[in-house]
Amino acid sequence: MIGSVYYRIAADLLLAVHTSFVLFVILGLVLILVGGVRGWPWVRNPWFRLSHLIAIGVVVVQAWIGVICPLTTLEMALRSRAGDAVYSGSFIAQWMETLLYYEAPLWAFAICYTAFGLLVVASWITVPPRPLARRGQANRPGDAA
Repeated sequence: MIGSVYYRIAADLLLAVHTSFVLFVILGLVLILVGGVRGWPWVRNPWFRLSHLIAIGVVVVQAWIGVICPLTTLEMALRSRAGDAVYSGSFIAQWMETLLYYEAPLWAFAICYTAFGLLVVASWITVPPRPLARRGQANRPGDAA
């Protein structure tokens, strides 16, 4: 019984990480586009932009090859170990699950993720990141890390 509480907490934490990942991908693009218009220098940070591109790239590839997200798989395994049939755990888990998971055919997800990924790629053209600094080369004054 006590062990199931730990599995439920771990599943809830993993769901929070998963939700944060989704927010990073979605809000990241919004901030890049808004920041490009408003002149925010940090949206051109190459490490931020590269991690954002890789994040959506992983999602798109998983969708096209039909792989279920490993975060989802691990969360379900933890919930199963906790004795939860579905999201019957905490209030936070229930609401994050409602926001994160919905019913649609797999092809619809692949198309939506691909379209979003193409928007991220387009943002590299409309709001290009700064080049990566070489070792020993400092960023320009005013550049955000």
